[in-house]
This record gives sequence, C-alpha cells and structure tokens, in this order.
Amino acid sequence: MKLYLIRHGQTDWNVAGRIQGSTDIPLNETGRRQAERLAKGMERRPVKKVFTSTLSRAYETGLAIGKSQNVPVEQMKGLEEVGYGVWEGMTMDEIQEKYPKELELWYNSPVDVAPPQGESQMQVYGRCGRALEAILAQAEGDVAVVSHGATVVFLLEYLLRDNPREDEDIIVGNASISTIDWDPSAGKFTLTQLNDRSHLEQNVDFDHK
Repeated sequence: MKLYLIRHGQTDWNVAGRIQGSTDIPLNETGRRQAERLAKGMERRPVKKVFTSTLSRAYETGLAIGKSQNVPVEQMKGLEEVGYGVWEGMTMDEIQEKYPKELELWYNSPVDVAPPQGESQMQVYGRCGRALEAILAQAEGDVAVVSHGATVVFLLEYLLRDNPREDEDIIVGNASISTIDWDPSAGKFTLTQLNDRSHLEQNVDFDHK
C-alpha cells in the first residue's frame, strides 16, 4: 500500500513570505492551477480516499484529486499547519523586529518552546501522529493525505521514526507529492519519493507568481 503526502497549492501569503500557520488562507489563482496539475499527476497514482487538513487551502487541493479520481475526500482534524500564534500574518523580518527574544528561544529549542500562543514541535508531532494512526486504521488501499509544508515534514518523521533520515532538512514545495510504501503486516514504512513536483513542469512560472 502507498501513502501520498501532499502539500497544498500556493497562496498569496506564500508569495508574500507571511507565516500562515492555522490562519485559513485560501489558494490563489496559481494555487488552483497547481491543484489541477497535481490532480492530473495523481492519475497514475490511483487512491481509494483523500484525507485533508481542515484548512481550506489543503481541502481545496484535496478536492481536485477527489474529483479527478471520483473518490471521497475527508477532512481530518490534526493535519493542520503548525500553529504559530501571534506570529501568523508576519514575515520573518517582522517577527525578528517585534519578538526577538521569543524567536531566539524558539530557534534554540523548537521541540519544547512554542511561539507566543502557538504550538511546540512536540505538540504538533503528537497530533500528527494521532491523525495518521486514525488514517491507517481505516485505510483500505492507497490513500492521499493533503496537508501543509511543516506538517508534511512531521508526518514523514512520524512514519519514518524507526529509520530516520540523517541528511539535509526536508523541505517540500507547494503541490508536491512524497510517496511512502507501507507494509501493514510488517508495520514498515519506506520513503520512495520526496517532493515530486514534475507534474508542474508545464508551468515553470508557478514558483514565481
């Protein structure tokens, strides 16, 4: 069985470099085109069901896949982006200017320290794990999970916790697909493809609009 971990399409805040977190920012026009390309790219990766974050940018991206493959799309609580609290809507430069001490603490210990009114990495890892276990418990075939940039990384880390990656930090782009092979009988997860965006190549300007 396969799990396809997917990041939502582009938003205006992605373009502006603003922290989105739990703020419900919709796809922009480029993001909607990316979702269409993503759905086309997923046609060779048929799934039985699509699970998405409850935030609209992920749900709309997932709906494109569900419509293309005529499969159900379910919003799953716990797949939302990291909550960045009062930093949401700001750029990193603005955060550095307004919250320098809090930012330094967070940089030095993000596992335990949360942004003001936000979530720590430990909290996010916990809820991502619970959401994944709920998905795995009901999976009856290959599934797609549509979430967010930071959250996809936590989902990967949770699934690969018995065989963690030791190379560079994982970064996934908008509308990317990362593929996990899952052997339910052995409880084994193997990453076979990371951050595939080849389905967007016909629109090479996606990253810049």
